[in-house]
Amino acid sequence: MRRGMRRWWQDLSLAQQFMLASFFILVASMLGIGWWVGEQIQAGVVNQTAATVALYVDSFVSPHLQDLGQSPSLAPVHVRLLDRLLAGTPFGQQIVAFKVWNARGRILYSTNPALIGQVFPVQEGLARAWQGEVVSKISSLQKEENTLERKKWSRLLETYSPVFLKGSNRIIAVVECYQPLGALEQEITAAKQQSWLVVGATTLTMYLLLAGIVFRGSNTIDQQQKELQEKVAQLTTLLTQNQELHARVQRAATRTAALNERFLRRISAELHDGPAQALSLALLRLDNVVDRCTACPWPGSGVPGNTEELDVIQASLRHALQEMRTIAAGLRLPELERLTLEETLVRVVRTHERRTNTVVRLSPTNLPAQVPLPVKITLYRVVQEALSNA
Repeated sequence: MRRGMRRWWQDLSLAQQFMLASFFILVASMLGIGWWVGEQIQAGVVNQTAATVALYVDSFVSPHLQDLGQSPSLAPVHVRLLDRLLAGTPFGQQIVAFKVWNARGRILYSTNPALIGQVFPVQEGLARAWQGEVVSKISSLQKEENTLERKKWSRLLETYSPVFLKGSNRIIAVVECYQPLGALEQEITAAKQQSWLVVGATTLTMYLLLAGIVFRGSNTIDQQQKELQEKVAQLTTLLTQNQELHARVQRAATRTAALNERFLRRISAELHDGPAQALSLALLRLDNVVDRCTACPWPGSGVPGNTEELDVIQASLRHALQEMRTIAAGLRLPELERLTLEETLVRVVRTHERRTNTVVRLSPTNLPAQVPLPVKITLYRVVQEALSNA
């Protein structure tokens, strides 16, 4: 399974891989940003409502609770004024439950008279309100004192607002009120929908722009890769042709060397069997003539014959014969096919020593045992020429 997925992923082009990866990344980012923006919108709307409630409490409710600064309970007259305030004002009509708490968790006033005088645990929101904060949140009405509200609503906007003693920072009570979420939820939903549309449109625009840029770059890369592959193929073809030509040149050079050696052997043989044999015969006959003419007197002198000129001719012929034999011997190579490379070197050096009556020091090391015949021939000729020029 993993190998199949990995192979499928590797078969995709760079642009396709980027588009898939960026799609999931952008979608995840869009969901995260959309959720965060929605939460911020909801928090902003709730906080705005809480500020409105705090202003209402400070302006209209707080004057009727100032007696709590000296008394632990409300006077009946202030209770009636609170009832009239909550029933006779537009904002009060939006409140479905209203409570006044003291610091010990006792309810001093409530729109549900059955709760007045009861003591309940101090929850987090109430405790924060006693610290001077205005706390507002959407409540699921799971608290013990919300039994009546749970029968009519599943959720309400819960707000805690501190009440300060006039002219001081002393908190004398905390007001808790509940408002329905109908209009508020509609406002939150509309704001969230707008935020989701903006985030979605922005994400889609980013995705399309990135897709265009990446596909353009990918097409350029693909085109360049195609051109490079074509050039590599051309270079490979040229390299193959060069290798073939090089091999043909080597074979031709080998054949040329072999033909050249055959030609030189042929010339050497013809020199040895032709002119050299004729010169040898001439010298042999000339020797007989010289022997006979040594005792012959010159005409009219009675003095034995002078053979100086014959001696010069004889010496010249001998020198010519020696040179011809030397040339013939130099043109003709020994049989090198069965010799190793070291034996070939030894042969050319020893031949030079016999011909020139000199001593050549030879120290071959790390030579291969067998090499092709053209290599032996080339080495023989190079060393022979070097020794001749030394």
